[in-house]
Formats: sequence, C-alpha cells, structure tokens
Amino acid sequence: MDPDSHAAGHRYRRIVLCADDFGMNPAVNAGILSLAGSGRLSATSLLVDGPAARRDTPALLASGLQIGLHLNFTESFGQPGLCLPLGRLIRAAWLGRLPDDAVRDAVRRQLALFQDITGREPDYVDGHQHVHQLPGIRDALLESLPAPCAGRPWIRDVGRPRMAGLPPRLRFKAAVIAGLGAAGLRRRAAARGHALNPGFLGVYDFKGGVPAYEGWMRRWLASCRDGDVLMCHPALGADATDTLSAQRQAEYEVLAGPLMGRLLVEHHLRIETI
Repeated sequence: MDPDSHAAGHRYRRIVLCADDFGMNPAVNAGILSLAGSGRLSATSLLVDGPAARRDTPALLASGLQIGLHLNFTESFGQPGLCLPLGRLIRAAWLGRLPDDAVRDAVRRQLALFQDITGREPDYVDGHQHVHQLPGIRDALLESLPAPCAGRPWIRDVGRPRMAGLPPRLRFKAAVIAGLGAAGLRRRAAARGHALNPGFLGVYDFKGGVPAYEGWMRRWLASCRDGDVLMCHPALGADATDTLSAQRQAEYEVLAGPLMGRLLVEHHLRIETI
C-alpha cells in the first residue's frame, strides 16, 4: 500500500500498531521482529526486566520500530525492588500506600536499564498491565522522564478507548482500565508537554484463537481514528512458560495474514508512529 495514496477520494489515516512485551521470551521477540520486517508494526514496548530483553537488541534497533519502555511493577523476573500482584498494586496506589522512594527507584532503575540495553532514551512509555497511569507511579514516571523534545517521549493514554461494536463485557473491561488513572495521567503529561495518543484500541479477553481475534480486529480498525494506538501481544512459536502463548500465536497469525492487509486498505489506514 502506498502510504501517500488516496482511495476513492478517501485520505489515509494513521494507526500506531504497538506490540507489547518485547523481552518477555524468545517467541515474543521473534513475532515482533517478524511483523516489523513485514511492515505490520510501528512500535514495540520493551520489558527491560524480561529474560529475553537483551537477546535480540541488534535486530530490535535495526527494525525501524519506535521503542518504548514497558514499565513493570507486577511481573516478577527476580528483579530488585517493588513488585506486587496487580490487584494489590492498584489498591495500594489508590489508598496512597505505595512507598514513594521505592516507586521512584523502580522507575529510575527501569529507565536506566532501558538506556543500557538500547543506548538511548525511550521513544514513549506505557505500562505492563497499564500500571503507568496509577497514582504515585504516574507522578514518579513523569518526574523521572527527560523533558519532551520533538514529541518524544510520548505517553500511552488508555483512557479514551474506541468501543464501537464491542460487547458489554469488553466495554466494561476497557472502561475499568481507563478508570484506573488515565485522566490524571493525561492532565499531568499534557501539562509537561508530552504528546499522547488520541484513542486506544486492542482491549479484549485474550481468548478465542484466530477467529475471535479476527473479529475484534475488524471492529477495532472500523472504529479507528487518526493517530490511535492499537496494542497487540504477538508471538511466533510457543513458549511453555507463557500462559498467553496460544493466544499470542493467534494474534501473530492475524497480524501477519492477508486479512490484516485487506482491512487496512478497506479502512484507509496506514501503520505509522506518533
């Protein structure tokens, strides 16, 4: 697809197709790099504590993808510092019980590790299980980031989900995610001059294999507006340690397949960056 072309009088809109969890395991890395090579991604979020975070660094840097920090407070890989199950983390954050020093240390450690792995600052920041928007964490994050320059680093905003055509259970899930602190993060980030995505897509229940994911993708792309982020979690091959392995492989199959190409053309979308 020619990114500068028009079809039947329609102007192409941008979609930021962002793969989370680079570094989680070799299968995730392989899927993301393969999709980058075929032009089906524009960004990936690096889980710096993941066991495969350094495994494919040269290929990642050569991929042309924007690389973001996938801020982690819930997934234990034996890393030092604060790490809690998601429910406990959310409760502690909203009750004001997260220790400020521990949160700040965790954010700064991950930012420093990102720079050590990649040799540069992140293009953007998001959160594993969307923790970057939680009270206390969002403040430490914004205080620790460099001042924005030329739109970098931008911040993923999960607070404006596109939900047209989604069933009530997924509308509810998207609304819960948004309600965990997205509005507060948006205000603070915008006040500091950080760019944010206008809308957010990709929330689902990680079930149903290829048929379900094809159905969600049809709905997401139909409701996409210019500059929206669509998150995904692909993998190429199985990983016995990953409870989401089968669905990650289904995502990869859809993202790499011909249907995805047809949907992009049908909805006049091109995969770009913020």
